[in-house]
Amino acid sequence: MTLGDIVVTVQGTRFLGRRFPSVIGRSGITTDKHEGDGATPVGVHRIVGCLWRPDRLGRPCDWAVPIRPGDLWSDDVRDPDYNLMVRAPHRFSHERLSRADPLYDVVLITDWNWPFAEKGRGSAIFVHSWRRQGAPTEGCVAFRRDHLLWIVARIGYGTRLIVQG
Repeated sequence: MTLGDIVVTVQGTRFLGRRFPSVIGRSGITTDKHEGDGATPVGVHRIVGCLWRPDRLGRPCDWAVPIRPGDLWSDDVRDPDYNLMVRAPHRFSHERLSRADPLYDVVLITDWNWPFAEKGRGSAIFVHSWRRQGAPTEGCVAFRRDHLLWIVARIGYGTRLIVQG
């Protein structure tokens, strides 16, 4: 573990010597992640991408990719593109990335069960904005928007999301 790692616990998150309030999945932290369980998986997760809504804010980092209106994320174990970004229309179950609420205005993508997903092991552990402090996610890690933007602007090559049980 290094100072440049984002370290998540049930008590909050540490990054670059600072502490941030954060929220995790409604089922807590787990070592046995499954699709739909609402848990945040323990482990060391690489950050492999950043998405952002250009219609709502400026580019949060130079490597961010814009979220377009038809962008989706497949969460259906029957889908050959399970746990990958896909485009609408899409016949399998998915999550819309271009949401009406601000939760996905900035999204860090981790390498949880990616790029070669094991069916049912869980899709998309993102880092995104929270609804409000204390409101759990479906398994992702979430922050207050200004804290998330501060973190995203300071991520370096090799920054990891470390979830501790």
